[in-house]
Amino acid sequence: MDGSVSRTALGERMGVNRSTIMALTAELTAAGLVREEAPTDTGRAGRPSLVVRPEATGVYVLAFDVAVDWLVAARVGLGGVILDRRRTARPRAGADLDRVVEVLAGFGRQLREAAPPQAVCVGVSASYCGMIRPGDGMVRFGPDMGWVDQAFGTELGRRLGFGLPVTVGNEAHLGALAEQQRGAGGGFQNLIYLHGDVGVGGGIIVGGKLLNGDGGYGCELGHMVVNPYHGRPCGCGSRGCLEAEVGERALLDAAGRPAELYGRDALQDVVTDVDHGDPVAQGALHRIGDWLGIGVANLINLFNPGIVIFGGMLRDVYPAAADQVRARIVSNVLPVAKERVRLRTSALGDDATLVGAAELGFSELLADPLGVLASRATSRARAATARTGS
Repeated sequence: MDGSVSRTALGERMGVNRSTIMALTAELTAAGLVREEAPTDTGRAGRPSLVVRPEATGVYVLAFDVAVDWLVAARVGLGGVILDRRRTARPRAGADLDRVVEVLAGFGRQLREAAPPQAVCVGVSASYCGMIRPGDGMVRFGPDMGWVDQAFGTELGRRLGFGLPVTVGNEAHLGALAEQQRGAGGGFQNLIYLHGDVGVGGGIIVGGKLLNGDGGYGCELGHMVVNPYHGRPCGCGSRGCLEAEVGERALLDAAGRPAELYGRDALQDVVTDVDHGDPVAQGALHRIGDWLGIGVANLINLFNPGIVIFGGMLRDVYPAAADQVRARIVSNVLPVAKERVRLRTSALGDDATLVGAAELGFSELLADPLGVLASRATSRARAATARTGS
């Protein structure tokens, strides 16, 4: 559910009559999933239609976000409302499955214990900065931290011990969904989301649905080759990939920053120096912006999106490189494809991937709300019986 909506509008969306909507909203209200309120200002004559809003506190999911430099866990209510969160730094120490799972499991238990006793956890989900196998949350390839075939979802579920499976998605895919449903991409059925961390990931939504590919590994936009002959080496083993030319190290090297400097603060320092007129920093952003513009131009020609959204570290970089990106679009995009496309930074900021993970966690509930609540009630009753030994 994407926020408040009138009964009338809800019925039109679902293609059902007024009496059916009244019955459905009554059931959902009784289950504590939504509430109905009179609209504050209709501006129309006649009896106004009640407004249906998601009830944020009755049910929740535990959502986790694993980025290169930080780990986040949150209790998220319906409507994408972040109710509570925990966050810590993640050292760049190579393959670190055990530490990541240990930290996140500890956060998850804290969040669950801090939740109101009557609130129901209906899902557990995570966003990870790598290629994820659908179904079991296996990280097939996470080049920035050396993860190859790591059983992240299974291991996190085991350590949490909640009896709920952990669903895992690629961070940029989930960021695309979050921005479409709750951020800068609201109202767009065709959008591209570019997420910068150390490298660059992407999510593409076509006709309102995420483009996943045959095995679930689609939309690796950062590994689109833009500079094949003289390109920088990429962590994937290729050269001249988009992320190799516009990612963290490319920008810091172009700005003359030493190898021991890295991370978001180092990138923001370069952007700040651009604002202060530093010619080296300005040259670095011009170069990065040109390669980013080439990548974006290719994507617009291929997918004809209504909007391109820049998230993660690209949210900081894009405004300083916007002139070069736009210049490439003017020069390299087909006239009819560039007529309506918009370029925006993420409205959700660093929460985009976390909110996307939460949406993934709510998917089962939204598909069968009453069935899922009944199942969770049964599980809680069994757990209570096991604790009392009766």
